[in-house]
Amino acid sequence: MIPAIFTSKTTRGLTILYASTAMAGLGWSMVLPIIPQFQGEFNVSTGWAVQVVTGFGLGRFFATPIAGFVVDRFGSRVALIGGPVLAGVGAVVSAMTPWFALVVAAAFLVGAGESLWAFGREIAGIDLVRPDQRGRLLSGFHGVHTAGLAIGPLVGGIIADTVGLRVVFVAFAVESFAAVSLGMLVANSRRQTSTTQPAAPESGTANRSPLQWWRSLKGLFFQIDPKLRATYVALVFATFASFLFRQGGFQSMLPIFADEVLGLSATKIGVLFSIAGVIVLGFILPVGFILDKVGRKWATVPSTALPGVAFLLVPFADSFATLLPLVVVMGVANGLSLGSLAASTYDVVPASVRGRLQALRRTIADLGAIGGPAVGGLLAEFYGPAVPFIVFAPILLLAGLALAFGAKETLVKNPKEAPVET
Repeated sequence: MIPAIFTSKTTRGLTILYASTAMAGLGWSMVLPIIPQFQGEFNVSTGWAVQVVTGFGLGRFFATPIAGFVVDRFGSRVALIGGPVLAGVGAVVSAMTPWFALVVAAAFLVGAGESLWAFGREIAGIDLVRPDQRGRLLSGFHGVHTAGLAIGPLVGGIIADTVGLRVVFVAFAVESFAAVSLGMLVANSRRQTSTTQPAAPESGTANRSPLQWWRSLKGLFFQIDPKLRATYVALVFATFASFLFRQGGFQSMLPIFADEVLGLSATKIGVLFSIAGVIVLGFILPVGFILDKVGRKWATVPSTALPGVAFLLVPFADSFATLLPLVVVMGVANGLSLGSLAASTYDVVPASVRGRLQALRRTIADLGAIGGPAVGGLLAEFYGPAVPFIVFAPILLLAGLALAFGAKETLVKNPKEAPVET
């Protein structure tokens, strides 16, 4: 994935991280096509069924600040082990409980585990490559994760249609616990220290708790180069919109729309997700080249704006054939988003506070992951499954404009010009 000459230690590390990334994508994505079946299995409404995605988003939201603190303070290994453990426990609970409220609570654990897991992978990987290779590294991570997302829905749909939806959670638990052993094999990330005098709120905070760290958000933000602070804000908003697109529209409302409006089976819904995933896989190498050789914004802007256009057109789809081209557009957008926002943010934030500032971006963005399914479910309940797409589309388009005209290009094409990270 990264066309550079690596030591054997680096090769081993990246191989393990990519394998762990694929497993993370596979597990949760198996659940997506069975969301409509929750209505019959647990006797719940459409609006309540999609709240399993809200639970996942809430877990990510509350775990992300802690994950940022953990990787800055203790390194990546704790996150790489603890993340899949939480996900596996959530899957076991979902497989056994007769109450849907516990399924939503278990999704909270899965979301928390995913947040820890993702931070551990990124920080461990960032320490293995040069700054001018970040785009390819992170696009590779996101691409391999999408490989799991491409396979998972199809596997989950087939399992649910042939064996039962409970078995989907059993399969999820098995692969999550298998990933724990991979986390034990990765070298712990090195501790980063600031090369400049920290802002006043950060001084003397070596032993602060996670809560106290987040009381110093203003100090963290002002460690960013003043010329790049507006870019960081635009990246935060774009990530919010991206999470709204994926969790609020693509993962939660699209299956409901396909089931209730178009009457598609779980297997066909899984095929749609898998087609989108295969498209994303085709972008792994091209988007890495774009990010590292052409420019970050060439990927971030269209990956944010294109879903807005697709969402505006979803209500006009009336069959599998007419929905498919829009899913393809969403797949292209997901392909262009592979690591682009994360790579741009790592370009902007100082190395000594990278975990916490990345966590701040994702915590705010997770409001989209939480609010998207929650608001989308309510809109679908009262106005129909097509309405959420119309409501979400302008937010995505606005985020694309913010990146295009309010953010700077952060790619440093000459590695010698990049700031030294210690």
